[in-house]
Amino acid sequence: MDRIFTVEEARALMPALLERADEFVSLRGDLAELARDLREHGVSESGGLPEAKAFEARLGEILGWFEAHGIEIKGVAPLLVDFPSVLDGVPVRLCWLEGDRDLAWYHREDLGFAGRRPLRRA
Repeated sequence: MDRIFTVEEARALMPALLERADEFVSLRGDLAELARDLREHGVSESGGLPEAKAFEARLGEILGWFEAHGIEIKGVAPLLVDFPSVLDGVPVRLCWLEGDRDLAWYHREDLGFAGRRPLRRA
């Protein structure tokens, strides 16, 4: 069964989430630059294929951390994750988007990102 988070449980994970998200965004950028350099010039100051594979492996490890904690990955560019939850008896997703520094949004499970609403502060 999938994990169901309270708002408090999800917010308690935010410091760890933000740390990993910041690393993910940085590595994603490094990998994009490295791949472009290799594709266009055959060389890069950032390394070669071994470094690209190392970046990919670390990105996978970070995504694995989210999954291991029951956090759903909805997108990687931008990084978008959901925490399954229930508010007022309705299945929802507490929604975090790259660039956010707090967990401040939710949407009904059946509406997705387009149905995002501000999450009330407890």
